[in-house]
Amino acid sequence: MQNSVTIIGAGLGGLVLARVLHVHGIPATVYEADAGPHARRQGGMLDIHPWNGQPALEAAGLTDGFRKLVLPGRESYRVFDRTGKLLLDRPDDGTGERPEVQRGELRQLLLDSLPPGTVHWGRKATGARALGEGRHEVSFADGTKVVTGLLVGADGAWSRVRPLVSDAIPSYVGVSVVETFLFDADTRHPAAAKAVGAGSMFALAPGKGILAHRESGGTLHAYAQLRKPQDWLGEFTGEFDGWAPELTALLTGSDVPPVLRRLFTLPAGHRWDRVPGVTLIGDAAHLMPPNGEGANLAMLDGASLAQAVAAHPDDPEKALAEHEKAMFSRAVEEEDVYETMLGADAPHSMVAMFTGAEA
Repeated sequence: MQNSVTIIGAGLGGLVLARVLHVHGIPATVYEADAGPHARRQGGMLDIHPWNGQPALEAAGLTDGFRKLVLPGRESYRVFDRTGKLLLDRPDDGTGERPEVQRGELRQLLLDSLPPGTVHWGRKATGARALGEGRHEVSFADGTKVVTGLLVGADGAWSRVRPLVSDAIPSYVGVSVVETFLFDADTRHPAAAKAVGAGSMFALAPGKGILAHRESGGTLHAYAQLRKPQDWLGEFTGEFDGWAPELTALLTGSDVPPVLRRLFTLPAGHRWDRVPGVTLIGDAAHLMPPNGEGANLAMLDGASLAQAVAAHPDDPEKALAEHEKAMFSRAVEEEDVYETMLGADAPHSMVAMFTGAEA
């Protein structure tokens, strides 16, 4: 290809795309709103699946580097009720089928694998418009603009590229999340650390729950999850009155200010007609509530698109059509994970899901 591929967004999907293009000798330029690679926290633990995330990293030539990031023992999980009664305790079975890594470390591995200057930081896209003949202009908040012949929106839920191909708008799923971190938890919050165990913990009741993961260095990363209207302001301190103190400590003991996140989704089976010169990957294309697949699918999208471009270097339209056909075919019927986690039968519905039993 004579022209660089322009990628909006330096999340996992956009970076895998840039890396696999680089492996095939195709230049790419990534524009990212963050001021730098460490401008904000990059989320928590990710289990990297053998059917999507791992093949994507293999295509990127980063399997060995990825394996070095895996945190052992994190594939365990525990389920509690609100009183602190342990309902299910599944230790890591040691098979490593879905190894856990920290998102920030995986992102850094991808950044380090790219040629210097590939990612342009502090470039927040504000809009994009078609110029004809498959070319597009992207505008940024700093007043600059770029023109490209192959544009990829990897810019997440509120993508500025998506309106070029689709008028779909994310809708609120009815669940809000408050995110907290406890550092050096084994020493400072031993009861909470014991409850979380070596991997993941779910403490659930109808309409609300606490999810926590053990990260590296004794850090516990927790989320209060509540069914709330979209205008809820995140005041959660009274929502868990009467819950076991080792569970509520995951929220009240946070070492950073709690962060409110509202969860959104695109319509199930979201797709669009082929538009010359532009496509989407990851959450920009198929935003879903957190279900363990989002990051994995974004990486597979990026790898598959790069491979299609490499296979058709003189016919980018054929490459984009091939990518979209494959991505649309991967769309699956969404499970309502929050009905399982926060529905009327919680926490027993979660135990049933993990064990395959009937709730």
